[in-house]
Amino acid sequence: MLDTLDAAAVRRWCAGGLAALRRHQGEIDDLNVYPVPDGDTGTNLVLTLTSAQQALAMDLETVGDGGSTPHGHALRLMARGALLGARGNSGVILSQILRGFADALATAPVVRGRQLAAALRDATDAAYAAVASPVEGTLLSVVAAAAGAAESADSDDLRTVARAAAGAAARALARTPEQLPALARAGVVDAGGRGLCLLLDALVEAITGESPHRPAPAPREARPPATAVRETGSAQYAYEVQFLLDAGPEAVARLREILAGLGDSLVVVGDGATDAASTTWNVHVHVNDVGAAVEAGVEAGRPYRISVTRFADQVAAPARDGRAAVVVASGAGIAELCAGEGATVVPGNPSTRDLLDAILATAAARVVVLPNDPNTQAVASAAAREAHALGVKVSVVPTRSPVQALAALAVRDPERRFADDVIAMAEAAGACRYAEVCWAGREALTVAGPCRPGDVLALVEGEVHLIGVDLTDTCAAVVDRMLGGGGELVTLLSGADAPDGLAAAVAEHVARRWPFVEVQAYPGGQPHYPLLVGVE
Repeated sequence: MLDTLDAAAVRRWCAGGLAALRRHQGEIDDLNVYPVPDGDTGTNLVLTLTSAQQALAMDLETVGDGGSTPHGHALRLMARGALLGARGNSGVILSQILRGFADALATAPVVRGRQLAAALRDATDAAYAAVASPVEGTLLSVVAAAAGAAESADSDDLRTVARAAAGAAARALARTPEQLPALARAGVVDAGGRGLCLLLDALVEAITGESPHRPAPAPREARPPATAVRETGSAQYAYEVQFLLDAGPEAVARLREILAGLGDSLVVVGDGATDAASTTWNVHVHVNDVGAAVEAGVEAGRPYRISVTRFADQVAAPARDGRAAVVVASGAGIAELCAGEGATVVPGNPSTRDLLDAILATAAARVVVLPNDPNTQAVASAAAREAHALGVKVSVVPTRSPVQALAALAVRDPERRFADDVIAMAEAAGACRYAEVCWAGREALTVAGPCRPGDVLALVEGEVHLIGVDLTDTCAAVVDRMLGGGGELVTLLSGADAPDGLAAAVAEHVARRWPFVEVQAYPGGQPHYPLLVGVE
């Protein structure tokens, strides 16, 4: 039994909390009903705390950093890892609870009862500040009750205060149906609050060596039919957008205003870094305009690890027998198109960790990955191997362009065997010829002849086929060349640097020259290539 919280206890707390969340992951997933039926809070909390434990495991030293004590250093690692790995609204709020806890205790010479109570109060304040519109009867009410009980204990005895906080949290969890009618109708307690109670019980065990024995909430008798998948917010918005952002406070303040006008369930939280130029933020919002949300992030700073989820497809996930698709995409428009097909989107040039995180975040047993770039295929294969070791079956369809990914996603069929579905997607991708149009950056000798800087290059299947001067004329010419070999559908994706009307001009050319060919044009937003072309 401990009189003060030390670094070893912090590590035991994180490991014990993660183990408890994993044991109860399915139970917590099944509790999701507010404000509409959901099924991923347990999964999101597990993934968030997994990232926290990984951050602790990567730094085994117990020396302080920046004035932190050994226990403060461990707490900061835990909070930072949780922020970077936060999934969903519940995960983001949990990361802020841990951040408030760490900020309060980082430089405290000892952590006894009153210090623990103060840390829980700071954690509560950080959690409420993270949510644009706090709602009682949720995880917020549970952490507030824990902080209040810890303060009321008015003791320096660490064990007394920890037990008081965990007990009050359990009682507050039992009251959540009285605060939220949706919980009362379903006969369940709040899912995020249940997860927090498990973490507080794990803290008690790390301090006292004794595990509190609390019965799990009784299961409800019947579950309403799912209509959407989200943890917070109204059913008005169809997509969940989440990303990490490196930016300063002023830019983030403007970002909050923009995102608040685009949707709801807005949470923007930072890592608490004192250097504003290096602050990392976790951004979470529900919107209908995915592109506008991502573009707002680009204007604010450097967004990365962007994920887009369409709620309607998550509802249908059980019918797909636990299947999911992960797509690598550069460009807000391409990301929105792929998300509209039910895929999880990862931004271009990902690491193996980024892809593995995206695969695991789907919570699916079978996942297909579409890399969309020859340079990403090896990374995708490495992530697939790592996922296999964790019990997830992953197949990589070697798409080399986003237009091939769209063709593959269009033929997905949940009624087929997974292996057969992968084959069908690979065949559809292979049947889609692709071209990229860009400007030459330097003088070179290509298979189509010499080019100079500023020339327009049209690449088909990765090889230069045409060298031109006028962008629109070259785009039209490469489409003609591709349709000369046959084709019924042309897909055009205009890039971030494309002049206004480029895709429309090419579409009009196809309509005149190839009247029986269907044309679909979308704003892709991809860098470097003003036009991507697919012919099926």
